[in-house]
Amino acid sequence: MENFLFQLFIFLAAAAIAVPIAKKFGLGSVLGYLIAGIIIGPFGLSLIADIEEVMHFTEFGVVMMLFLVGLELKPSLLWQMRTPILGMGGVQVVLSSIIIAGISLIFLPWQQAIAIGLTLSLSSTAIVLQTLREKGLMNTSSGRSIFSVLLFQDLAVIPILAVLPFLATIAVHDDGHLESALFDISSLPEYMQIIITLLAILSIFFIGKFASRPVFRTIAATRIREIFVAAALALVVGISLLMTSVGLSPALGTFLAGVVLADSEYRHELESDIEPFKGLLLGVFFISIGASLNFTLIGENIPLIAGLAAALMAFKWLVLEGTGFVFKMAKKERSLFAIALAQGGEFAFVLFQFSRTNGVLPAQTIEPLISAVAISMFLTPLLFLAHEKFGTNGQGDEEAGRDSDTIGRSGHRVILAGFGRLGTDLGRFLISAGIKPVIIDHDAANVDVLRKLGFEVYYGDITRPDLLEAAGAAEAELLIIAIGDIDQSRKLVELAAKHYPHLKIAVSASDRSSAYELMDLGITRIRRETFGSALALGQDALQLLGIEPYEAHRLMRIFRKKDEEMMPELYKMHRKDEDSYISMYQKHNADLEELMTLDLNLDMEEIDKAWNVANPET
Repeated sequence: MENFLFQLFIFLAAAAIAVPIAKKFGLGSVLGYLIAGIIIGPFGLSLIADIEEVMHFTEFGVVMMLFLVGLELKPSLLWQMRTPILGMGGVQVVLSSIIIAGISLIFLPWQQAIAIGLTLSLSSTAIVLQTLREKGLMNTSSGRSIFSVLLFQDLAVIPILAVLPFLATIAVHDDGHLESALFDISSLPEYMQIIITLLAILSIFFIGKFASRPVFRTIAATRIREIFVAAALALVVGISLLMTSVGLSPALGTFLAGVVLADSEYRHELESDIEPFKGLLLGVFFISIGASLNFTLIGENIPLIAGLAAALMAFKWLVLEGTGFVFKMAKKERSLFAIALAQGGEFAFVLFQFSRTNGVLPAQTIEPLISAVAISMFLTPLLFLAHEKFGTNGQGDEEAGRDSDTIGRSGHRVILAGFGRLGTDLGRFLISAGIKPVIIDHDAANVDVLRKLGFEVYYGDITRPDLLEAAGAAEAELLIIAIGDIDQSRKLVELAAKHYPHLKIAVSASDRSSAYELMDLGITRIRRETFGSALALGQDALQLLGIEPYEAHRLMRIFRKKDEEMMPELYKMHRKDEDSYISMYQKHNADLEELMTLDLNLDMEEIDKAWNVANPET
């Protein structure tokens, strides 16, 4: 027990130290976990011993991840994705398997070559999905394509596990028990095995669709959250045991359960309860991969293992580029698609171990392959970083290959830069007020959608001097910046101030610190994105608590007036002395609280006049 607690402490402490440092340097959490594993592993500080046992335990993190992925995929959405899943995923797995097996056939028997081809055709669902989520690429077109292939690969594990025993060429000794299942159905007639397997899959559908809802409803009625957490974990563990018992992948079972439960009213509760356990186990899984790198073996066989890792990634990259070309992906979108999936996957550890147990592959063949897979997984976050720095990210793939629109200049008084969540409502307000601005946005997909809705929006990067000129900056009176990215906003302000000093400028800032940066450039008309919404919602809250509507409106206006008066004073102080800034901020808040708790029977007309004089734009 003491040893287990010590090992647990080492894993958690390593994650808590390494990941924040890695994130600080822009490396991402996955690379942080892998580096932490190398440091505490047998070839680092030797703080952990049995890596293989830890990996068996932490593979459950992958199972939980696929359950959560399933929860996000309603059956109708999964059916809509059938073409990319079966098409792109099928082509990638089949071609990768054929090419890798064909090369392996030069050195190994055909049975072993096929086993290696099937195993190495898979990519790392855990690393790739985690990285896509961190970089906000899951909902891009390239992200959806990557996810489709990963989903097919995870499903392909099941037939691969079924095929591998038929490729056995090495005699194995049966030790009389089966560790991976509660009971062994292999001794039953083949038709009975098929029936039991189908019943297991049908039982998952029944549990998810019918049995789980009344159970969760009863548990939810107790209002004891830890019981709901226990039930959610029991569901995942139980399905994993059921799948393992019939010889199927627990990841497939939990994925199917997640899909079935995607329409459940308890979906979000299940996600929030399981997410922390999934994240923790996945983190420890990544650490164990880093710790499993056998540097002694790698050092003795550097040319072999480096060549294997390079060849694996190169051949898979070629297959993925070809797959993207066949399915008419944009050229720069294909680069992210290929980089994301070129590595080996975590299921390689499972399949290689299964191959060894079933006499398909000998240990001397498996060990260098496992090292090559681990190295390829380690390199993947670095390749993402390189692509992000030197290429274009997934969100920009479509934009990168698209030319800016030609803008029809017709004497517009206003240029609106940015037509996202804030710019859309602002544009609608101006148009309704009889002012038609030139609207420019740099999100190609957003532009296409807004045009369908009837808006006249132009695509392009407004921070380019030629596009700003084409938008009519020389004749316009006002430039409104609603971009959201403070660096882009600063660039546009500086460009406009340099070439079009006559332009009045109003800017949206995401927060107070961004507002200060814009004030450094001399901008006086700045609106914080969420400030108005916060005050409007606060006014609603006061009314819901029984305060008279106009009284609530009055308190809101007092707060806005005083906060806007406070901004210039705080701006002058924020760069000079942090302690003085904090002190002034606290004093202003205290004064504001005291003002708003005074007797409200004041001369409203005088307050309104003063408020309007101080803020004529409102």
